Amino acid sequence: MPKTPGPPHLGLSRRSLLGTSGAVGAGLGLAGSADAQQTGPELAAFNTAQITLNVNGKRRTLNVEPRTTLVEALRDDMGLTGTKIGCNQGQCGACTVLLNGRRMNSCLILAITADGAEVVTIEGLADPAGRLHPMQEAFAEHDAFQCGYCTPGQILSAIGCIDEGHAKSAAEIREYMSGNLCRCGAYPNIVAAIETVRDGQEG
Repeated sequence: MPKTPGPPHLGLSRRSLLGTSGAVGAGLGLAGSADAQQTGPELAAFNTAQITLNVNGKRRTLNVEPRTTLVEALRDDMGLTGTKIGCNQGQCGACTVLLNGRRMNSCLILAITADGAEVVTIEGLADPAGRLHPMQEAFAEHDAFQCGYCTPGQILSAIGCIDEGHAKSAAEIREYMSGNLCRCGAYPNIVAAIETVRDGQEG
């Protein structure tokens, strides 16, 4: 019976085959590294977006990644660390700012979606002469804080609460301030501070 022919002999030993494969792999790796170096800046540019915010009356332009939240942009890119990060899930209110006049949890807002917006943080409440906002004064007068971590968000939210017309009674204040948590339990004093500012505006 005739013999079935085997595969053609390539003239390569196992040692030379492994050596050749290693050289090819190294070459491909270097080529990949070169491509990565060439496209690095392009990818970086592609992965950031330029936005402009009017923060505390000043126009600020910055480049942010699409996943950057507004609180991260305020704290990390602008150095406005008065806005706190608490739960980072929109449940504690520590990151509250005024966005186009309305109170918002800045941990839930992507910075790129706030492009062109007016933002007020706790740093922007005092007037140019350094006089505190009436709400800041009322919080100090009524001891409406203890550890102080939640206080910036509480104050911004309290201002928004009055501006929205949701401070007609102590019960309404408690309802519309319920999104701002105080682990120290200063709620009665916070309500008293808001009532003081409300009554001062009405007078």
